[in-house]
Amino acid sequence: MNTQDSKRILETALLCAGEPLTLKTLGQMFEGAVGPDTLRQMLADLQDEWAPKGIELVSVASGWRFQSRPQLKPYLDKLRPEKPPRYARATLETLAIIAYKQPVTRGDIEDIRGVTVNSLTIKQLEDRGWVEVIGHRETVGRPALLATTQQFLDDLGLGSLSALPEIADDALGRAMEDGPLLALTQAADVTEDATAPADPAEQAVVIGQTEAAPDAGTDQAQPSSTHDTTEHDDGHAQSQ
Repeated sequence: MNTQDSKRILETALLCAGEPLTLKTLGQMFEGAVGPDTLRQMLADLQDEWAPKGIELVSVASGWRFQSRPQLKPYLDKLRPEKPPRYARATLETLAIIAYKQPVTRGDIEDIRGVTVNSLTIKQLEDRGWVEVIGHRETVGRPALLATTQQFLDDLGLGSLSALPEIADDALGRAMEDGPLLALTQAADVTEDATAPADPAEQAVVIGQTEAAPDAGTDQAQPSSTHDTTEHDDGHAQSQ
């Protein structure tokens, strides 16, 4: 089998797949006859060949996939009658904190936001498949440690956490709206069904929009309760 035929097989498999494919999975089609380095080169060649088109080949956390280019999203959205899922601002702020500070406890999030976190807010992110419990901090009460998932990276089209937009460590709380929050939400694919906002009284913002509705105050502003505030562990390592 020549390189052109192998590349055509790769291209077809990726176009027909309903999910990202890893190098290992792609290599199984050739029964070991094509090594990982050759596969990477063919994938790079395919990226170049598709560069002028509206679809691009990208590497995300779960593997390789074809996807539409972000600048075409406004046009493609007109073909879909479904309304984008809506998330309360508290949910998006919580997601941004977990993404940039992980692993974190619920108490850590409350310390940064300065308000009590509704348990339904975290459950909403867990149901979306973006957040999971990866362990417990060894302190009083052994609070759960939260981190983002591989699905979170896939939905944002990222290969790893290092690809998140950069922001100063001490600026996260102040820049929630005009910094990481918008960067995260604008990149997310939200065409799937999602849970409604945790509290109907809280105005929601639409993921993918640049304007955020004001927070109507589902979370009661109050001094953070006495949670453990010891220094976080090193960042959560995502499986590749």
